[in-house]
Parts: sequence; C-alpha cells; structure tokens
Amino acid sequence: MNKHMLLLADAAINLALGLPLLFVPKGTAALLGIPVPEVGFYASILGAVLTGIGLALLVEYYHGRFKVTGLGLGGAVAINLCGGGALAIWLLNGALVLPTRGNVFLWIVAVAVLGISLVEAAHLLARQRR
Repeated sequence: MNKHMLLLADAAINLALGLPLLFVPKGTAALLGIPVPEVGFYASILGAVLTGIGLALLVEYYHGRFKVTGLGLGGAVAINLCGGGALAIWLLNGALVLPTRGNVFLWIVAVAVLGISLVEAAHLLARQRR
C-alpha cells in the first residue's frame, strides 16, 4: 500500500469515528454501547479531535493541491499508537463495564487504529531503508 492510500485510509477511519461523536455524542455512545456521558462534552471533544486528525490527513493527502502540509504518516503513527494503545490497555485491565456490543466495538476500534499505525510504520521504515 502506498503513502497516499495509507493517508486516505487513516483519514477515513478518523472521520468515521470522529464525526458521529462530534455531532451526536450521547446518541452515538448509546448506539455503540460505550459509556454514555451525562453531558456530551467529552465525547464531542473526542469527536472534534478525531475529526481534526482526519482532516489533517486529508490535507496531507491533497498536499499538492493545497500548497500546505497536514499530518504526515509519522504523526499519524504516533497518534494512533498512543490512542489505540491506551484504549487496548483500558479494555485489557477490565475496568470498563460494557455491554458485549460496546466491548466488541471498542476492540474493533483498537485493532483498526493499531493495525493502520503498524502498516504506516512499516511503510515508513521500508522507505527509510531505500
């Protein structure tokens, strides 16, 4: 997979996670079976951060058209490893009491985010070796 496809895939993952949380934080959390906040503040802030990361990746994808840089693969790897790793730790330590669908959804998120970051890291390492 080339750099541009990785940027696009990572942007799609971030936007798919971020936009629903940004615009419908409590409803999205309830639908997914993850903890529903009393106030949608933290869920919407998380959605805004994920949406911003997705948009930054799209700016990088369309780099030549915008004449600016966005979030490159190195930054995406750092963010994804941090976020996906923290989520996996929460899931592994058993402190979250979730319905099955919430547990499954969060594991899918952790695996997707960590997986794309590993593919991106491998791409960066292979490119540096050339």
